[in-house]
Amino acid sequence: MATQPSSDHRILSIYPFALVSLLLFGTVRLVSENFCWRNNANAHSLQSDSLEILPSESEEQGSSIDNSGHESIVGWCNVFDGRWVLDNASHPLYTEESCPYLTKQVTCQKNGRPDSLYQNWRWEPYECKLPRFDAKKLLEALRNKRLMFIGDSIQRTQWESMVCLVQSVIPDGKKSIHRHPPMKIFRAEEFNATIEFYWAPFIVESNSDHATNHTVQRRLVKLDSIAKHSRHWEGVHVLVFESYVWWMYKPVINATNGSLNDVTEYNVTTAYRLALETWANWIESKVDPHTQRVFFMSLSPTHLWSWEWRTEGDGNCFNESYPIEGRPYWGTGSSREIMGILGDVLQELKREVSFLNITQMSEFRKDGHTSVYTERRGKLLTSEQKADPITYADCIHWCLPGVPDTWNELLYAHLLSDYPIL
Repeated sequence: MATQPSSDHRILSIYPFALVSLLLFGTVRLVSENFCWRNNANAHSLQSDSLEILPSESEEQGSSIDNSGHESIVGWCNVFDGRWVLDNASHPLYTEESCPYLTKQVTCQKNGRPDSLYQNWRWEPYECKLPRFDAKKLLEALRNKRLMFIGDSIQRTQWESMVCLVQSVIPDGKKSIHRHPPMKIFRAEEFNATIEFYWAPFIVESNSDHATNHTVQRRLVKLDSIAKHSRHWEGVHVLVFESYVWWMYKPVINATNGSLNDVTEYNVTTAYRLALETWANWIESKVDPHTQRVFFMSLSPTHLWSWEWRTEGDGNCFNESYPIEGRPYWGTGSSREIMGILGDVLQELKREVSFLNITQMSEFRKDGHTSVYTERRGKLLTSEQKADPITYADCIHWCLPGVPDTWNELLYAHLLSDYPIL
C-alpha cells in the first residue's frame, strides 16, 4: 500500500481521520449507501432515495404532460441508484464559454486541462429516467421566489452550476449577480426570482464565517448559535443545505456550547451532531411547510488516494478520465458515521426535509475534480505546481461543467414533483 501523503500536501487533511474513523467506529451502526427510511407516527422520516418519476421504458424525454401543460411525474424510483453513461449528445448542459458567471476555481478547461470527457457523463438511474432539465420551467416554478444554497465552497459550486443551467434562457440585461457578503445573488428580472448562495461552512456560527477571509489556524464553532446566519434564511422558499468537509480538518474541533468563554475540544462527530440539532431546532421553529421546501445534500466525496480504486500506484485524482466502475464504491474520505448522524437528526425532525443522497453517485467520479487545473489561495497554479500533482492536486472540488450539474438535475426533479406548491 502506498505511503499516505502528509497533510501539508492536501487542501484539507480529512483523509487520515476518515480512515481512522472507519476503524474506530466499525462497531457503530452504519447506514447503508441507499439511505432509505420510512415514515412513522412520531417524526418525519425520509425516503428521499425514492422520487416519483417516469418509468425507464417511457419516451426519451423522461416525462409526461398533464392537463395544465406542466410536466408530471408518475411512479416511484430510487434516482440515486444508477450508473454514469457517456452521452456526447446531451452533455454537457452548458459550456465554460456559454456561462460568464463561472469562477476560475472551477473552469478546468480554461486552466489548461487537456481532456474534456468528464463533461459528457450523464447519470442514469437503473429504474427510470430523470426528467430533462428545463431552465424555463424551473424559472417559472421559481417566479417571485428565492432559491438559496447554504454551505461551503462545495455548495458554492452547486450554486454556480445552477446559475449556469438557467442563465442562457434569460435575455441580456434581464439577469445579474450581486455580491453582499456572505451572500451571492443571481437575479432573473422577468421572473422576479433569485438563486442565492450563503457562506456558512458549519451551518452554525464559527470563526470561519467571513465570506473571503475564512482560513484560520484554530477553528472555533459555536454549536448552539445560528441566529446570525438564520436571519438571512427566513422566508426563503427553497433552502438547500450542505456541511461536511470543514468539519473534517482534524478529529477534534474547538467549540462552545453555551457560554462563549467556555471553549472545549470536542470530538468532531459529537460536535457535528450538536450543530445539526441546533439547525433542526431552527427548522422546526421557523420553517413554514406550506410555503417553504428544505433540502439537505449528503457529503461530497473526495478522491485523494488512487490505491482506493486500483491496486497499484500512489497517485490521486490527477490524470483520471473515467469514472470508477462497479457498485457500490465507498472511499475513505467519506465518513459513514457523519452520514449516520445526519440520518438520525433528519429522522427526528417534525418538518419535512428532503435528503439528496449524492454521495455514492459522486464517489464513482474520480475524474471530475479540479485537480491541478484550479486556483490555490486565489491564484492559478504555476507550471511548477502543476508538475507536482501529489502535492497540489485538488481532489475535493469539482470542475464545471461536471458532477454538480447532476446534483442540480436531481434537485430539479424533486422541485418539478412539487411544482404546484412552489
